[in-house]
Amino acid sequence: MNKSTLPLPPPVFLLIGVVAVSFSSILIKWSEAPASILGMYRLLFTVLLFLPFLPWREMKILFKNSTLKEWLMLAVSGVFLGLHFLFWMESFSHTTVASAMILTALEPVFVVIGAYFLFKEKTSKVGIISILIAVSGSVIIASGDIGVSKTALYGDLLSVLGTVAVSVHMLAGQELCREMPSIIYSFAVFLIGGLVLFVYNICTNVSLIQYDIKDWWIFLLLALIPNIFGHALFNWLLKYVDATTISMAILGEPIGAIILAYFLLGEMTTVSQLVGGMIVMISVMIFLKYKAAELEKVMALQEKSNIS
Repeated sequence: MNKSTLPLPPPVFLLIGVVAVSFSSILIKWSEAPASILGMYRLLFTVLLFLPFLPWREMKILFKNSTLKEWLMLAVSGVFLGLHFLFWMESFSHTTVASAMILTALEPVFVVIGAYFLFKEKTSKVGIISILIAVSGSVIIASGDIGVSKTALYGDLLSVLGTVAVSVHMLAGQELCREMPSIIYSFAVFLIGGLVLFVYNICTNVSLIQYDIKDWWIFLLLALIPNIFGHALFNWLLKYVDATTISMAILGEPIGAIILAYFLLGEMTTVSQLVGGMIVMISVMIFLKYKAAELEKVMALQEKSNIS
């Protein structure tokens, strides 16, 4: 961890990032625009905000030398990022902030499952047990929402589909992120995801411009607050903080969103959401910590073999 070049301690930036991404659900709830429009403008406005900071010469060389496989993986990553925003943002129209946000914490679970089938990456018994416990927590949340309404359960399903989609996005992009700067990768997948939602809106006859000034401000704020001051900040912090620390910090997003929803939206949290949420969060924390320890052991063995 390189703290010397940071103007403030890393936890300060992590806190700013967590608060920023926590506002995402609140902004979505405040808007009356369709989820596909919210997602499209969130992605495309972020692309516009990235433009002044892009290394154009490096981008030209990078894309010119990219293989067909890399272009396909970039396309898959961008398409599924767009689908993530479509499903996840739509979930807020049917269920509470608490349920939608807690279920997104299952992302590491789906990533591990996908990595096993796609890359044959094995997970230890501790990891498998953590996954099963996390899934049981999500079942508790869903069972509680059944008692609320079928609409809430449908919202939970959309949130899970959104989490699966972002997991595919992560799996498709994991190798690309090692080959190109984060800002170039983010710019490319945000642009592709935004265009996917643009095509979706055209095909489904969703209006692109007929929205109140309040909604246009929300479109911009979604790009600026959770994307730039949230996700882009986390990507930048990878230079100074390990990925596991950032993953653990991002787990604070559901907690922050639930607190904000209580004060700004008046949403109460049910017993099933509290119990299921605690189970999901604790099990995912255990899983991430164990994976970090596992990775440190592998790196230590590699260093030892290199020395010998």
